[in-house]
Amino acid sequence: MPGFSESFWSSDYAAGLGVLFGKLQQGVIENRQIMTIARMRAEAEETYGQRLADIPVAVDKVQGGFSRDDGASVRKAYEGVRTEMEEAAKNHRKIAQNIRDLVVNPFSRWCEAHEARIQDSQDELQSRIKTHDRQAENVKKLRSNYFNKCRLLEDLEEENKLAFQDPETSPKQNIPEIKVQSHKEDELDDDDEPIEIGDEVYQPEQVKKILAHMLNNIKTGETKVPILGTYLNTSAGSDIVEYIQKHMNTSSVSYAERIGQDLVSNGFLRLVGNVGNTFANSSKLFYQWRPKAFQLSGVPEKKAPLSRTFSLPAGASDVADSPVVGTVSEYLEKWNVLNTAHPNETPSERMRREARESDDKYKAGVRKLDELRMELEEAIFAHLKFLERCELDRLKAIKTVILDFSGTISNVIPSLQSTVDNMMLFQETVQPLGDLRYLLENYRTGSFVPRVVTYENYYNQVDDQIFGVDLEARARADKKRVPIIITTILTYLDHHYPDLEGDEARRGVWLVDVPLAQTHNLRHKVNNVKGFSAEIFSEYDIPTVASLLKLYLLELPDSLVSSHVYEIIRTIYQTPAADSTDSARVLVLQQTLSQLRLTNIATLDACMNHFTRLIELTSADEAYVASLATVLAPCILRPRTETSLTMEEKTAYRLLRDLLANKDAIFSELKRMSTLSHSSSVGGGGGSNRPRAISTDESNRKANMEERTRAILEKASGSRSRATSPAPSPRGAGHRRDRSIGGPETRFPVATGSPTATAERGSRQSLGPVVPKRASLEVPDGASSTPTAAAAAATQQAADGANGVAPGESFASRAAEAAGETPSKRDSLKRNSARFAGGRRIPIAQPAAGDHAHQQHGVTLVDAPMDD
Repeated sequence: MPGFSESFWSSDYAAGLGVLFGKLQQGVIENRQIMTIARMRAEAEETYGQRLADIPVAVDKVQGGFSRDDGASVRKAYEGVRTEMEEAAKNHRKIAQNIRDLVVNPFSRWCEAHEARIQDSQDELQSRIKTHDRQAENVKKLRSNYFNKCRLLEDLEEENKLAFQDPETSPKQNIPEIKVQSHKEDELDDDDEPIEIGDEVYQPEQVKKILAHMLNNIKTGETKVPILGTYLNTSAGSDIVEYIQKHMNTSSVSYAERIGQDLVSNGFLRLVGNVGNTFANSSKLFYQWRPKAFQLSGVPEKKAPLSRTFSLPAGASDVADSPVVGTVSEYLEKWNVLNTAHPNETPSERMRREARESDDKYKAGVRKLDELRMELEEAIFAHLKFLERCELDRLKAIKTVILDFSGTISNVIPSLQSTVDNMMLFQETVQPLGDLRYLLENYRTGSFVPRVVTYENYYNQVDDQIFGVDLEARARADKKRVPIIITTILTYLDHHYPDLEGDEARRGVWLVDVPLAQTHNLRHKVNNVKGFSAEIFSEYDIPTVASLLKLYLLELPDSLVSSHVYEIIRTIYQTPAADSTDSARVLVLQQTLSQLRLTNIATLDACMNHFTRLIELTSADEAYVASLATVLAPCILRPRTETSLTMEEKTAYRLLRDLLANKDAIFSELKRMSTLSHSSSVGGGGGSNRPRAISTDESNRKANMEERTRAILEKASGSRSRATSPAPSPRGAGHRRDRSIGGPETRFPVATGSPTATAERGSRQSLGPVVPKRASLEVPDGASSTPTAAAAAATQQAADGANGVAPGESFASRAAEAAGETPSKRDSLKRNSARFAGGRRIPIAQPAAGDHAHQQHGVTLVDAPMDD
C-alpha cells in the first residue's frame, strides 16, 4: 500500500497537499465530534444521577406513610427500592466522573496538540510553496528578459551586416588614410618640437634645463584645500614670478606672468583650489607642478603618502596628476551624471554585455529555483511521513477513546452489559489501517514525479545539465546511444554487487527507501557534466546510487516508455485476450514499443538487461519480482496527465512484469525490426552510405546456414514478413574464408544476440553487392571501445571468486548447474554457449531441431559513441 509520501503530489505541489490537509482538517472536526459525544454523555449521566438522588428526598417529604409501620414487610420492600435509587444515583454520578477523567480531559488535550501539529505543518509547507512559486515567476521573468536581449542582439547584428558590407565586395575608392595617434605618441611628438615660452622659442634640451633649475630653486610644498584635500608639489604664484624675474631677465611683472601662463598652457603647471587655469602674481594662488615637468626635467617627484587625505583632480584627464586621491574623490568618481558606467562602449558591445549579464542572472535564478524545489520536496517528504503517523495515531486514539468510554460504563453498571457489548462491537469494527487505506484510495492526487525547471539555452544547447533534460538530447550531447549517467550507474552497481553480503542484500538494493535529502545531495554533486565522475559514488552506499537512477528517470520530461503510447499499452492489458495468450500480447508490445525513439529503446534495454541479470544471478522469487516491478513502474511508464483513473490502474506494473519475463523475445524483435527498417531506409542511398564492417566470424556456421535457408523458404511461402534479399554476388559459392582466430567482440562491432542474427548478417554480406549501413542500434561493443572493459571483466571474475565461483564461471552458470543443466545440454553444437563482452556474460541461444521458425532476430545493445 502506498503511503502519504507517494500519494499526495501534484505539478504545483499545492493541489495535492490541499486535498491532504482538507482530509486532515476533517479528522480534527471528527475529534471534536467524539469529544462532544463524551462530554454530553457525562453531562447526561450527571443529570440522571442527580434526578435519581432527588427521588428519596421527595418521598421522605410525604408524612404519615411507611414511617409509621416499623416492622411491616411492605416497608422493607419500600426501603429496598429507595436504597436502590440512591445507589443508582451514585453509580451514574460515578460514570459521569469516570468519563471526564478517562476520556474527556486527556483526549481534549491530545486533540489540541494534534490540531496544532497539523496547522504547523500546513503553515510551513504553504510558506515554502509560496517562496518556490515566487522564485518560479522570477525565473520566468529572467528567462523572458534573457530571450529579449538575445533577440535584440541578433537584430542589431543583422542590421550591422546589412549596413556595413564586406570591404572585399564593396567598390574600391581612393580613400585617404587617416592615422590616429595615441596620447603617448602625441607626448613624444610634443617633446621633440620646440616650445615657445614668452617671446622666446626653446629647444627641448633647453626647456629641460630651465625646468630642472626651477624645480631645484623655487620653493615647493603642500597646499591644503578645504573639502578637496592636500595637493603636493605646489608653489605660490609670487615665488614663481620672483624666480622668472631673477633668472630669466624679465623686464616687468606682466611679462613674467606671461611666461607663467605659457608654463600652464604647456602642461607644466596647474592652478589648485580655484576655478580656471589663469596664472597671476599672487601669494594666495598656488600652482602644482605636474608630472610632465618632473618627467621632462628628470627631477624626482614627491609622491603622496599613505593616508586618508585626498585631493580632487581637475578633470578626467588629470586623474594621474593628483598625488593623493581621497574618499570624496572616490565618491565623485562614481557619480556619473550621464549614466556612462562603460564609456566608449558601442551599441553592439553594450547589447552583448547586457545579454551576457541577463544570461548569468537567468542561470543563477534557475539554480536557486532548483535548490528551492529540492528543499521543498524534502520538506514535503518529511511532513507527509510525519502527517501519516499523526493520522494513524489519531485513528488509534479514537479506537482507545471508544474502548475507555465503554469501559467506564461497563465497570459500573453490569445491567447495561448489552449496551456495552454493542459499543464494544462498534469498537471492534474500527480498523485504523483500513480507514487509512480508504483515505488513500479515495483522495490520492498523484505519485511523486518531480517537475524540474531546467536552464533553456537560447541556441538550443543542452549545456552541462544532466537531470531533467530530455533523454535523447542528453544522449546526443554525450555522443552515446545511452546517456553516460545511466551506463555509469549500472556499471558501478554491477561492479559493487559482489561487495554486498548475500543475495538478499543485493536484491534489496532497489527496494530500500532512501531519504530524498540524501539522494538530492548525491544529485547535486553529479548534476554537471564537467564535474561528473564515478568516483563520487564511492562516498555513498549502493542503495543511494540506485535511488539516484530512479530519481533521474522520474525527473525526465517524459517517461522512458513515452506517455504517447500509454493509452495503447493500457488497451493491450484491458483486452481480455491479453490475459489468455502471452505470445499475442508480446507481439503487440513489440509493435507498440517500436514506435519509441532509438535512445529510449536502447536505455530501456540496458535497464532491463541489468534487472533480469540481477534476478537471475540472485535467484529472486516471485514476491521480489513483484516488489521490484512496483518500485520501478513509475520510472518506466507514466501517463501524460495523472488522474484518479490512472492512479488505480496497474498498466505500468504489468508492462514491467512483461518486460522482465519476456526481455529476450521483446528486445530481440525490436532490434531486428529496427535493423530492417534502417536497412530499407538507407538501401537506396547510393554511395553516400558507409558500408557495414564485414564479419569474419565462422562460429556456428552450420546452424547459421540452415537458418538462412529456412528464412528464405519462409519468405517465399509468405509465412513471415522479411526484407527482400539482395541479388546474388558474382563471387557466389566459390568464395572461401578461413576461420578467424580472435573472439567476435574484438573483430566486429555487433555482438550477436541469437544465431539467426548471424545468419542474416552472413546472408546479406555474401549475397549482395549493396551492403547496408549498420543500424543505429548496432553500436560498437564496449569491450573494443572503452578501456574499462578489461577492468570490468577482472572485477567480475574477482567478485565471482569471492562468492565461491571458479574462474571463468559466473553466477548464471552456477545457477544453471543447480537447476540440473549440464554443459552438454546447453551446448548442443560443441561450442561455447557464452561470450564475455564489456565485462559481462552474454549467452548465445542454440537453435533446436524443430524450433527455428520461432527464433528471435536482433543484436545486443552496447553503449558507444553515435555515428549520427
